[in-house]
Amino acid sequence: MSLTIKTFGELSLLSEGQVIKLPASKRTRALLAYLAITNRPHRRDRLCEVFWDLPDDPRATLRWSLTKLRSLVNQGAHKRLIADRERVSLDVTDIDLDIRRIATVVDQPNLSSEALDALQRQLSEPFLEGIDLPNQPLFQDWLTSERQNIRRMQGKVRARLASHPTNPRETQLDHALAWAELDPFNPGAANRVLALLRLLGRTMDVARLTNQFKTRFRNAGVQWTEEAAPIAEAESGAINQESVRHDMLSRQTVAFCTAADGVRIAYGSVGKGTPIIKAANWLSHLEYDWDAPIWSPLFRELAMDHHFIRYDERGNGLSDWDVANLSFESFVSDLESVVEANKVDQFVLLGISQGAAVSIDYAVKHPDRVTHLILFGGYPAGWRINATDNEIQEREAIMTLTKTGWGRDNPAYRQIFTSTFMPSARPEELSWFNEFQRLTTSPENAARFLSVFGDIDVREKLSKVSVPTLVIHSLGDRRIPVSVGRDIAAAIPNAEFVGLESDGHLLLGREAASKAFVDSVREFIQRH
Repeated sequence: MSLTIKTFGELSLLSEGQVIKLPASKRTRALLAYLAITNRPHRRDRLCEVFWDLPDDPRATLRWSLTKLRSLVNQGAHKRLIADRERVSLDVTDIDLDIRRIATVVDQPNLSSEALDALQRQLSEPFLEGIDLPNQPLFQDWLTSERQNIRRMQGKVRARLASHPTNPRETQLDHALAWAELDPFNPGAANRVLALLRLLGRTMDVARLTNQFKTRFRNAGVQWTEEAAPIAEAESGAINQESVRHDMLSRQTVAFCTAADGVRIAYGSVGKGTPIIKAANWLSHLEYDWDAPIWSPLFRELAMDHHFIRYDERGNGLSDWDVANLSFESFVSDLESVVEANKVDQFVLLGISQGAAVSIDYAVKHPDRVTHLILFGGYPAGWRINATDNEIQEREAIMTLTKTGWGRDNPAYRQIFTSTFMPSARPEELSWFNEFQRLTTSPENAARFLSVFGDIDVREKLSKVSVPTLVIHSLGDRRIPVSVGRDIAAAIPNAEFVGLESDGHLLLGREAASKAFVDSVREFIQRH
């Protein structure tokens, strides 16, 4: 039996065209919408934070809501609501979800003006009307973001109607004005309005709006002149970076594979082209990484022209947290499992931080699979190697603090890590990363990771790497000194080294070094 979920207007669920009564609980209905639209697995503890940040038992309330939803979306042996001890997801493969269908149609070429008008009418309806949860800020922030995305889609449709050849110029102008209202800082929209006014001979309106646009863009710090964006660009519609981000996230596929010891590893893939597999490193989360101020802009950029595959390390992110074996050998084995699950014969392998050592080990074992090896901020030996007694005692004290301080609401302890990972981060970026650390793993696992990293040692394998290798390192990295990166490049036969003008062990997406990183990776892949 087919199901339909309508998100415009009040949320509604239909089976074979017949409306199904939804639970009276607004949170339960909001949970249904959230699972359907995000279309990816979520950890139970995160869902509790998003919907039931209450002093009572949120897990019990979540179980109650899932029971209500399960009876609505599961049909006989067809299980759409998938829930285990750690994660919850809704399989929407055979569900007609209106927002997903509209998002697909919006970008189709050669749509008639009638089809575009119909899309505009649909997008103009209130999105998830009456589903707001003002006392649940995490959900409300998500809902606001989704409504902003609807507004961006409206802008796309208005942009196309503002230049559609079958529309009279007066109609085009109406749509151009609406486009400029929806996307007030888009130079293309402003230029389309002015171009149409000139074609219609409305010179006084041209002068009035030109002054308005100049003031608007100047106050917003946006560079604009009337010639800044040609009409051809305006007619094509402006797709801003936030829209690209959202579209790519919606296209990301999250799945699970089983490691040799039965641990479930979550992996995500997005984009087309030459495959790049990023070896997992600590502090990753397939669901939240995409919104990160650190690596996500680089991930999105690489996914624009590559099939980009990444995964969460065991004990971390969406992968299983309750694991008996947390070791370097298991990290390498998990990478092997992800490669096999994706059925990729050859690929570019990207290793970051301790993921660099995992990548080196894999490249030596499987030189036929790795076409290019790219290492950033890596190290071949952990902190226990050649450490003094005092250094070991200091590290072990940090691990003890980790067990007690990691999961607390007060981020003071996690700030120790944040300040060394990215010293030049802004307050809002530091705040984001402090919270992100808490969401990626448990206090116990955080301490276990720190211990495992201390025993890493792939120094003897560096000379055995036989694939083209690029070593990238921040010149001012305060966590792993640049000398370590240079030593890696010197030890790997024919490896190339690129130093970035940054002090971050993690690159901020806004840094010039981030663009230099992507440019270096692309140039290296094309050249070899």
